[in-house]
Amino acid sequence: MEATTYDYDYDNYSDDPARLVAPCNGNVDNYVGAQLSILYYFMFLFSLFGNGLVLTIIYRFEKVGTVTNILLVNLVTSSVIFMSSLPFLGVYMQLSDWIFGKLMCKVVGTVYYLGFYSSVLFLTLLTFDRHLAVVYSLSTSRIRNQSYAVVSCLAVWLISSLACIEPMILHTTFINYMNNKTYCQEYPGDFASIDVSRVRISGFYLQLILFFLFPLAIIVYSYVRIAVTVISSKLVAKFKTVKLVFVIVLLFFICWTPFNIALLIHGGSPNCEQARERSYALHITRNFAYIYFCISPIFYTFVGKKFQTYFRQLIMKHFPKSKKSLRSPQYSRSNTSTKSTAY
Repeated sequence: MEATTYDYDYDNYSDDPARLVAPCNGNVDNYVGAQLSILYYFMFLFSLFGNGLVLTIIYRFEKVGTVTNILLVNLVTSSVIFMSSLPFLGVYMQLSDWIFGKLMCKVVGTVYYLGFYSSVLFLTLLTFDRHLAVVYSLSTSRIRNQSYAVVSCLAVWLISSLACIEPMILHTTFINYMNNKTYCQEYPGDFASIDVSRVRISGFYLQLILFFLFPLAIIVYSYVRIAVTVISSKLVAKFKTVKLVFVIVLLFFICWTPFNIALLIHGGSPNCEQARERSYALHITRNFAYIYFCISPIFYTFVGKKFQTYFRQLIMKHFPKSKKSLRSPQYSRSNTSTKSTAY
């Protein structure tokens, strides 16, 4: 979590995070962040509604215990966890002052990274599972059961939680004595008995490799195998079953790649001018990345054929006057009786 980015005079650092420190002047990029913060409230509300709609549709019309739906429910849950941090960050960016206390600083930072890390891994797992279902449909039918899905999800949550140890250690509150405002972010100084530089470097490469390059490699491999299988078998039905996952994954990497590139290019300990440039880049790419969690429910609902049908049913049930305009000529009971997957 990095709501405000500064460079610091390292000669003034202490191993006491509560010590007053003086960052470079960040008034300009603080202003940019404050103007963009209004988007956080909108994205939070929109995501809460959209992800809630997806969960409602799965619960009302689907078998929650299928492999695909277990993974999808966990993916939606991780998105909600991530978005729950945005109202706090919105207030922080508007005020340029953390008013929620040290404990909430660590909690919000941990929730932020837990939601982000788990979302990446669940996307990767969902894609790899689609690869198993399409490429090895017969040989993996016994392996792809409820136990396999539950164990896989538990592993993702465990790995994501362990990856949050670094932000839990380094994120804290400290005060700028120039304006008497409290910051909540990665403390730029040193902690007693902790090699902070090594922790920072390991955290950076962990995020880059485990939560970007590795998922990207798995996803590219999976879709190459899926494409080869679908084209060789000419099974249009199988192509439709992977279309939604493909759109979700493509959307994720379109939204998050610029942010990871900005982190990679501007890593290290820049001077004040570089820090301001880094702040501008991260403000823009970070907000673009958050759009994924906001609009992904739209793709769940309107790309998948079954979700479209279930969504119409839900609207017609609660708004009877809309039946005539929403009823699809292709709608039939046979389409809604199949509950094996959310696609």
